[in-house]
Amino acid sequence: MPGWELMVTGRFAAAHSLRNFKGRCEALHGHNWRVEVVVRGENLDQAGLVMDFGELKALMRQVLDGLDHRYLNEVPPFDRLNPSSELIARYIYQEIARRLPPGVEMARVSAWESEDSRATYLGP
Repeated sequence: MPGWELMVTGRFAAAHSLRNFKGRCEALHGHNWRVEVVVRGENLDQAGLVMDFGELKALMRQVLDGLDHRYLNEVPPFDRLNPSSELIARYIYQEIARRLPPGVEMARVSAWESEDSRATYLGP
């Protein structure tokens, strides 16, 4: 698709434990996640923008605030889904996607659980 991509980043800190996993991560532990949100659009508004970066950051912050300083295994939907980086990235993608203005769509979300480990959800 021709057009533009916008990317913003955010952070949140949270604890989790992985269910049905054999290894150190099955125990309670925490991460300082870094999140990259990428949206795309084919058209620009009258100001020459796909959307305002501040608006996109605010949408991301709404979602991340619900995860920040929480035990993710107790936060829906992770009270029933495993709070893996893969599923966290998908959750953030879906939550931001439903809040986007017309003409702007999600491209991908990456959830970095450490400096050198990330999961990226590319959408349906």
